[in-house]
Amino acid sequence: MFTLPASVRVVLATEPVDMRKSIDGLMALVRTAWGEDVYSGHLFAFVSRRGDRIKVLTWSRGGFVLLYKRLEEGRFRLPRVDAEAKAVTLDATQLAMLLDGIDVAEVKRQPAWAPPGRTGS
Repeated sequence: MFTLPASVRVVLATEPVDMRKSIDGLMALVRTAWGEDVYSGHLFAFVSRRGDRIKVLTWSRGGFVLLYKRLEEGRFRLPRVDAEAKAVTLDATQLAMLLDGIDVAEVKRQPAWAPPGRTGS
């Protein structure tokens, strides 16, 4: 289970990615396709064409960390995204559910409570 601060974003690629790509290849995608800073500490997730493998790239204290998970059965259940979107932002809970095989698109959340006079996020 991941415990991430709310300030850490999880960015998921909407298009399948060649799982032969190494850290450098994934870094290039993050920089060129998304215009993101790979050294930000955010997590960047990539799913294979068959949908049974996922890589998560992040920068941590002087080096890159690459998490790789391969499902023995089934596929990762990705959230619904706009057709023209190159990436979608998830939170830590959604990433944990995705990695655990839960269909993120089918999960219903209660609206977040906000103090009176303030807008929720």
